[in-house]
Amino acid sequence: MSAVNDTKFNSAVFLLTGIPGQEDVYLWISIPICLMYVISIVGNSIILFIIKTDPSLHEPMYIFLSMLAVTDLGFSMVTIPTILGIYFFNSREISLNACFVQLFFIHSIAKFESSVLLLMAFDRFIAICNPLRYAAILTPPRIAKMGLVFMVRGVVIIFPLPFLLKRFRYCSDNVLSHSYCLHQEVMKMACSDIRVNSIYGLCTTLLTVGLDSLLIFLSYVMILKTVLSIASHEECLRALNTCISHLCAVLVFYIPDIGLSVTHRFGNSSSHLLQMVLGYFYLLVPPLINPIVYSVKSKHLRERIIRAFVK
Repeated sequence: MSAVNDTKFNSAVFLLTGIPGQEDVYLWISIPICLMYVISIVGNSIILFIIKTDPSLHEPMYIFLSMLAVTDLGFSMVTIPTILGIYFFNSREISLNACFVQLFFIHSIAKFESSVLLLMAFDRFIAICNPLRYAAILTPPRIAKMGLVFMVRGVVIIFPLPFLLKRFRYCSDNVLSHSYCLHQEVMKMACSDIRVNSIYGLCTTLLTVGLDSLLIFLSYVMILKTVLSIASHEECLRALNTCISHLCAVLVFYIPDIGLSVTHRFGNSSSHLLQMVLGYFYLLVPPLINPIVYSVKSKHLRERIIRAFVK
């Protein structure tokens, strides 16, 4: 029996990858990544603190924003310490079990963030298209139930992935092309038939990110139709202005997410650099950008943050 078939899961490791050929400047690369990490943690934590302590912000829009901040914090805490370990200490090894745990949390959080963006689109749809029933439709108990359902959806859909990966034997070529573990890349390291994993991964993407993005698109079609029917040009611009922050959050999340899935499934060796760029953008940019954009665009939130620091 070959040595590959004798590989035990508790001793085998994967090797994570930083930026190939740039090992001499890893310390300098780590500085902006560390800065982005700190800003992401501080920014999202401030938003959560302000929303929790200010009763005037206990509205559906800000409750959904707090959910988005929680998912961004989860993304940062699950992935960036691993990335910084590579650039600070050249710590590239990660055990199979640790890799499976990390990819479970990455994909679960990603599915939940997609759901939160869908809920925020629903919030804007109700606020603009049916404002008189806004408070009656989006009650706190209903918001909590929707958030719980979508969180359970993400966990249940991703839960089988580590077990589907654990049944494989892995080849000697165990170098991953990212600084963290993703299902679509780890399964390619297996010396086995991966069709079940490939089909299941595609189905989970279509049923979550694919479906959510389609519903978000349809909600904005209805919003645009309603806004264009408004006689006043000022009211039209005011209504669209309330959607800008959410549209920014949607674009910075879905573009790298969909791009990363496409390049992993259909890309070739020439797309490795594109995979790396999309991979870092996918993890680093949304948690950094979202609190900044919402703090700038939301007048009430911005005033509360300024008031808290002035005090």
